[in-house]
Amino acid sequence: MSEIDVASEVEEVLHHPASAPAVEKPYPNPAYAWYVVAVLVVAYTFSFIDRQILSLLVGPMKRDLGLSDTQVSLLQGIAFAAFYTIMGLPIGRMVDRRHRVSIIAIGVFAWSLMTALSGTAKVYWQLFVYRMGVGVGEAALTPAAYSIISDYFPPKRLGVAIGVYGMGVYIGAGLALVIGSIAINIATGIGDVTLPLVGHIYSWQLVFFVVGLPGLAIALWVRTLREPDRRGHIRRETGADGVTRDAEVPFREVLAYIRANARTFLTMNLCFALLAMMAYGTSAWVPTFFVRTYGWTAVEAGQTYGLIIVVFGTLGVVSGGAAGDFVCARGYRNGRIIVMALTGLVTLPFAVAFPLMNDPRIAMALLAPASFFATFTTGVGPSALQEMMPNQMRGFASALSGLIVNFIGLGLGPTSIALVTDYVFQDEQMLRYSLAYVPPVVLIVAAIIGFLCVRPYVVSLDYLQAWSDKNEKQ
Repeated sequence: MSEIDVASEVEEVLHHPASAPAVEKPYPNPAYAWYVVAVLVVAYTFSFIDRQILSLLVGPMKRDLGLSDTQVSLLQGIAFAAFYTIMGLPIGRMVDRRHRVSIIAIGVFAWSLMTALSGTAKVYWQLFVYRMGVGVGEAALTPAAYSIISDYFPPKRLGVAIGVYGMGVYIGAGLALVIGSIAINIATGIGDVTLPLVGHIYSWQLVFFVVGLPGLAIALWVRTLREPDRRGHIRRETGADGVTRDAEVPFREVLAYIRANARTFLTMNLCFALLAMMAYGTSAWVPTFFVRTYGWTAVEAGQTYGLIIVVFGTLGVVSGGAAGDFVCARGYRNGRIIVMALTGLVTLPFAVAFPLMNDPRIAMALLAPASFFATFTTGVGPSALQEMMPNQMRGFASALSGLIVNFIGLGLGPTSIALVTDYVFQDEQMLRYSLAYVPPVVLIVAAIIGFLCVRPYVVSLDYLQAWSDKNEKQ
């Protein structure tokens, strides 16, 4: 069979379906499956702390290393994000072919070591290289984690499981704020430090050791996890010895599969990316909004908003996954897409209202439901992607999805609001109106694109079943 003809052969199977696939082994013990998720949450939490901690040390870092704003922005942007997104693609391909637990363990070890080494940097280029290493290491986690979780839980529980994993982002964000506050106090209250083997470092560089070194132990902990059997839609082949084994799917066929489902893949990920754009953009400017509009201090705004993110963001990501599972259980095969599309509409009134309030307490109160509903997609989006892809394509599909979501969400979210403030209103005190106008427009567009994905998603699920029937016969 020619790999190039895979799409046409699947179309044939859609009209002449084969018999049902062979019965698979039972899913692992639920208690152990949740233990695996807990370990992955810890790893995800530390990844986000290591990712964010640099932005909280900008002041002392610029002072002691003589850096410019541009140099700092490159450390936060290109050095990390470019390598995080680009390296995710080959690593995602490895996830589909290799031992996933080992990939995660190596990634945790790599980014933790690079974070700790950041505390030894004497000049800018060293810090830049270490940040590149952090990005490469972290690229290994999420595609492999999604794939593993999908093999530990049945589809009806997948949304909640991936939602719980997504809690790591919001727990990490909260801990990063706490650690950052401690770091600032250390940096301002203690002089330079001399460490064995390392030598002279600035006091704020100790923070990199504090958040980086525990990750080395977490990497060893991750390595103790059991690699689950791949299950679901898998290509199998029977050898000359009569034994049926999992067969590797060539990369050209992975690309052919994504192209055949391009409408679903693009609309799903654009909806996800635009919702992320709104969330990243809003969260980046909320503390500054409270400072400029209500006269709060940066510490007051950061700590209060940080608490809302930790509590309501965490509840939202789990609730979103559970809502997707619930709708699917009611017979809607595209239930997760429906929930993701509705996320934009449900978040909309709170996103419009909070920046226009005269009372800061009411504004902050409205951010609670806004944060809760905005994070629904973090649980429901990735689980929908896992559901529509064959097992041996999930890692690459997750990495490609991450590239789209991070490029649009992180790349355009904060900047879009800043551009409106600077070039439309031309007054930084008008930030509240940028927050009132830009995110709602993005939410409406995201909802429209999400609903455009509802019908194609069902077609893609049928395509997946046909692909599975064909490959089970080989």
